[in-house]
Amino acid sequence: MDATPSKNAAMNLPLVPDEPGLLRPTGTGSYIKDLDYSVVQQCMHCGMCLPTCPTYDDTLLERNSPRGRIALMRSIADGNLGVTREFAEELYFCLGCLACQTACPAGVNYTELFEMSRAEIERSKVLDNPKRSFIRGITIKTIFRYPSLLHRLGKMMYVYQASGLQAFVRKSGLLNFAPKQLRDLEPLTPKVHARFSADLIKQTEKPEVKSYRVGLLTGCVQDLVYPDVNRDTADVLLANNCEVVTPRGQYCCGSLHGHNGEWELAKELARKNIDMFPIEELDAIITNAAGCGSHLKHYDHLLYDDPIYSAKAKDWSRKLKDIHEWLAEIGIRPPNCASEKLDVTYHEACHLCHGQKITHQPRQVLKAIPGLELREMAESTWCCGSAGVYNITQPEMSAKLLVRKMKHITGTKADIVATANPGCMVQLEAGMRQNQSDIKVIHPITLLAQAYRREKTEKNAPKG
Repeated sequence: MDATPSKNAAMNLPLVPDEPGLLRPTGTGSYIKDLDYSVVQQCMHCGMCLPTCPTYDDTLLERNSPRGRIALMRSIADGNLGVTREFAEELYFCLGCLACQTACPAGVNYTELFEMSRAEIERSKVLDNPKRSFIRGITIKTIFRYPSLLHRLGKMMYVYQASGLQAFVRKSGLLNFAPKQLRDLEPLTPKVHARFSADLIKQTEKPEVKSYRVGLLTGCVQDLVYPDVNRDTADVLLANNCEVVTPRGQYCCGSLHGHNGEWELAKELARKNIDMFPIEELDAIITNAAGCGSHLKHYDHLLYDDPIYSAKAKDWSRKLKDIHEWLAEIGIRPPNCASEKLDVTYHEACHLCHGQKITHQPRQVLKAIPGLELREMAESTWCCGSAGVYNITQPEMSAKLLVRKMKHITGTKADIVATANPGCMVQLEAGMRQNQSDIKVIHPITLLAQAYRREKTEKNAPKG
């Protein structure tokens, strides 16, 4: 979405204090200055975050660390620094992986600081240029705002891929004539499915024995690229005695908007999603995408001052559950099927382990599968470089992180890497293609769903 800044621009140029022409927020309408000041001053500069930060680990520059970024935010809140282009590029160099938030002994709410800083950057327009405005206008402000447009684009992508045109373009060398940024992005293109979630899942599906009634979120990218994971999620819920309600025409959760400075659009999408679900009739609202879930759980914070939606948002956030979290809460029913040897390692999506503090529940899911051997990888919680649209806006740093992650995955000698976020899945699949690796990238819930299907097949198989 954003033009990729050079490394010098993102890390080495000085941050200029208040000078003529720079934005000087007065406190009215400023996302940073309007923050509760206790959030801004919470950081005690201990440095515990430094070894957990991928960008600091790479550059060893203080400004590329959470502590350094928070110091800049506080300078703006204090009125000692204006919102400069250099500050903006630094905040977009941050992955937003929230590893610092896990490491912080003071409990600094880096999520809020990060999102409000990016919102202030967009308000200040210090990064604006015609190309950037056009790309953001088409994508964040239009395509990811309206499900019908996203689905049309998805169908066009499917035809492009299924017709063989994509393969022809790749083999023909036509991409050599494309701009470098487009050439670099093309290998990341995920495979779009012919049918989306609404084609695979009925609006209401009931189990043989009903103990719970839950809503299922289908997502935006997930809906186009991994609708089978949504089907698997519904099957797993049904196998655990949950009636599944899947409203049609669901909107993007707004995480893309909230993490990229479009705070008002994030609020708009939150309201639309809340309106789609019969919240009071549900025991839980289920998400299977880590990045989405981290944002969805904070609708109460997003809409805290909305006179119409604040109460609904509180109920929403209280009932919003990651699928692994929900299964662990109600007690996973182990599949009653023959063991099938599976050597699996697990990559922890940043917004599941750091954003939602969900780490042992996905492992519970995996260990419930007969025959599955879980092989822990080194640095399982280290970012893979996807980070929303980071692999698009910061391809150099993203590629470094992917190489590091691939080394640890292959080091386990597992046949499968399980991960619970569509962005991570797209990134790791691209890594497998680049390395010509046969390791499969699969959602943990898909592995559990496959075991339940084996159970059903064995149960229905003729005896003798």
